[in-house]
Amino acid sequence: MARIKNIEAICPNCGGMKKMELAGEVLGTDDHNKYWAKCKKCKQTMIIDMNEDVKVTKPSLEGIENEDCTVYSPEKSFSVGESIYHKNWDDFGKVVSKDVLSSGQKSIAVEFQKSGLKKLIESLTI
Repeated sequence: MARIKNIEAICPNCGGMKKMELAGEVLGTDDHNKYWAKCKKCKQTMIIDMNEDVKVTKPSLEGIENEDCTVYSPEKSFSVGESIYHKNWDDFGKVVSKDVLSSGQKSIAVEFQKSGLKKLIESLTI
């Protein structure tokens, strides 16, 4: 049985970094870094370049506690790359992606120094 490999890569259909399932290497080319991949969100199959499209490293979180960080609140809106501080967790992080949930609510994925990757609500209207 074939081994399935899951990666995170840029999906041109959904926009942003998404989880993908590798289906196999592209045949008929000398470039051995291109693979067929299926986005787990939009279910579209595409060719990705392992050197360009794949997430390799986490964002640098060093020294962000000394930067101007926005205090997290579910009512606020954030941008990718923005440094935030979560008061309840006493943790600093960077926004790595934005998404819209099935309910229509917006969310952000934040890589925190202590807590790791967490998804948080964004632009909540009460």
